[in-house]
Amino acid sequence: MGRLILFNKPFDVLSQFTDARSPTPRATLSDFVDVPGVYPAGRLDRDSEGLLLLTDDGRLQARIANPRFKVPKTYLAQVEGEPDEAALQALRSGVVLNDGPTRPAEARRISPPDLWPRTPPVRYRKSVPDCWVELSIREGRNRQVRRMTAAIGHPTLRLVRWRVGEWSLDGIAPGEWREVTI
Repeated sequence: MGRLILFNKPFDVLSQFTDARSPTPRATLSDFVDVPGVYPAGRLDRDSEGLLLLTDDGRLQARIANPRFKVPKTYLAQVEGEPDEAALQALRSGVVLNDGPTRPAEARRISPPDLWPRTPPVRYRKSVPDCWVELSIREGRNRQVRRMTAAIGHPTLRLVRWRVGEWSLDGIAPGEWREVTI
């Protein structure tokens, strides 16, 4: 039986255990998770927050990370402006990015979620409104959600992955983790 850890990755933390590239140390998973033999199942960009799954089970890791298995990943995105129904429908139909069209996504506007404050906070601009969108995708290209919202004219200001498949961030504070049985 393998291990599965649900980790709430804070903003500005790398989705890896070491950072050999940077001359100045950056926060990594090893600053938060001291469990030997587990590795991230997929990635979450340094400037994104939220659910990162870590496991020691190679088959589970492949099932979660490989787009072939179409595991849904749900994101809460604070976007610049207020997307109308046509913009949301474009996300639902799939948008064309520079590396080809995306698969259709589930997309809807939501009320601002009750999240922890981000450090540093998202820059607030009085002249530009923003809103929150819940977006579920079944692939995982590099910076895909950010590129999708930009493609419809609403750049992402804050991005939190809330759910991967059946696992969610419910009850896990930033920088905290919980082990679940699989």
